[in-house]
Amino acid sequence: MAHPDVVVFPGAGSFGGEFKELLAALAPGAWMVRYPGRYGKDFGTPAASFEDAVAACADQVLRRASAAPLLVGHSFGAYVAYAAAARLAEQDHAVAGLVALGATAPHLVTVDEAALRGLPETAAYLESIDPRLLPDDGSDGWREVVVEAARGDLLLLKEFTAAPHRKVGCPVAVAYGASDPLVTGAGAAAWAEATGGDCTWRVFPGGHGDLLSSPETTAWLGEVRRRAAE
Repeated sequence: MAHPDVVVFPGAGSFGGEFKELLAALAPGAWMVRYPGRYGKDFGTPAASFEDAVAACADQVLRRASAAPLLVGHSFGAYVAYAAAARLAEQDHAVAGLVALGATAPHLVTVDEAALRGLPETAAYLESIDPRLLPDDGSDGWREVVVEAARGDLLLLKEFTAAPHRKVGCPVAVAYGASDPLVTGAGAAAWAEATGGDCTWRVFPGGHGDLLSSPETTAWLGEVRRRAAE
């Protein structure tokens, strides 16, 4: 059986550059969704709600994935991927599996209210999680673009935390860095409550973003993909 497409959902404020090596390693059939407002002239119009973002991503999967895909989300993207998996199932489009990277279980996620007060607070929040989430100050305004996008994503995530959470029927695989401040072992294991299928998890060295560039993570994800094809 052919391997399923790997569809990547980036984290808050991300434009996807951190997935370049992973996507190349899993090619062909690995691609990244485009969140509303992230691309196009002046970056387009951001999603008006979390569900709007989910709908836009699910529509991309419906258009591009020829068979049941493997949805892979990092941090904020894990929750968009999870909600997209539920939405696709409601539209009778099968999902081979869901992979949550650096994300605690949906019913446990919270949004730091301090990070929403303004752009400086959002930047400080991102730096506290992983300084590499932000470009350097001398990046010709790119840092401000990322911070603003991240704040918008966190506002959407706040809507998600207040919503009832649906179960997905596909297997869920979870991975996180041992020093990731956003995920604990209990938080990873609790993803089992979000699925009617199997739930497995792995811990890798490093912090919140380290696993995205780790060969060990890429190898593990390749194995998850192979199992999803069985």
